[in-house]
Amino acid sequence: MSRILIWSLFLCGLLASCTEKKTATTESKEVNLAIWGNYLSEEMQSQFEKETGIKIHISNYSSNEELLAKAQMGSSGIDVAVPSDYMVDIMTKMNLLEPLQTTLIPNKDGIAERFLRQDFDPENKYSLPYTWTTVGIAINRDLYKGPLKSWKDLFNHEELKGKIALLDDVRETMGAALLLHGFSVNSIQPEEVKKAKETLLAAKKNIKMFSSDTVDILSNKEVIAAQAYSSDAQQAATKTSGKIEFITPSEGATIAIDNLVILKGAQNSRAAHKLINFLLSKAADKSKVTVIKSGPILKEHLSLLPSADALKKLVRIRDLGKDNRLYEEAWLEIKTK
Repeated sequence: MSRILIWSLFLCGLLASCTEKKTATTESKEVNLAIWGNYLSEEMQSQFEKETGIKIHISNYSSNEELLAKAQMGSSGIDVAVPSDYMVDIMTKMNLLEPLQTTLIPNKDGIAERFLRQDFDPENKYSLPYTWTTVGIAINRDLYKGPLKSWKDLFNHEELKGKIALLDDVRETMGAALLLHGFSVNSIQPEEVKKAKETLLAAKKNIKMFSSDTVDILSNKEVIAAQAYSSDAQQAATKTSGKIEFITPSEGATIAIDNLVILKGAQNSRAAHKLINFLLSKAADKSKVTVIKSGPILKEHLSLLPSADALKKLVRIRDLGKDNRLYEEAWLEIKTK
């Protein structure tokens, strides 16, 4: 072997080791966050970026299924996401999540016990709770002052024809129709799912739009009433000086825990852990309550949590495995007919 070749190999080895050392010690100054709309205040984003020097690139989605589709692409570039409980279960089974390095998330110790060790992630290996929210009916009382107490009222009220919005979310919207008939939101009975589908098809004449971002359409009076997340309804109420009323329908409603996860193959893992730790801080939790109007998850805000009796009246959507197809097929027909 020539001296030139030996020297070249030595240089290549040296450069490689230097490159490896640089990669190991250099931290990313950006992180890609996929999150529900209106779920992170501008103030909190600015505070994180100022404290860490890490830029947050934000993308939104309208449903858990939309997030899943992005994650399955593999090249989505998402580092941190905020799926609801049943979607954590699905994404874990599909090997789409990275185990969390909890030593990098000391703020996890402040989480209230009732939100930890849920059945979708019993060891919190892949997820930590970010916030909780319920789904009900939001009404603009400037536009309608009459009674509205149930999903049946929302779907069929004569005065609301063409003036309501439903969530662009298969499980939530199908769930409302199932509850209307006294069925479980997690029904796997084909005849029950079919009846819910037919109810929504019949109600389409009353539906102005399917939208999962209801803050603006409510506050701008684009619709009179909407199926809405409690946090969005409260934000709309703030923007309209209390003109938006939020009710839990008499037939029942859903509650969800939205969770912080890191997607498989995340390119900015350390920055992702820093972001999760920040979002579990006392300042961030306070912002969720005062600005985003969603439910707190830290121990110090226990007084703001719903009572055990109130929680019993709300139900969680669960992963139905192969039976999810019942909902997917029904939803396709609802959206395209």
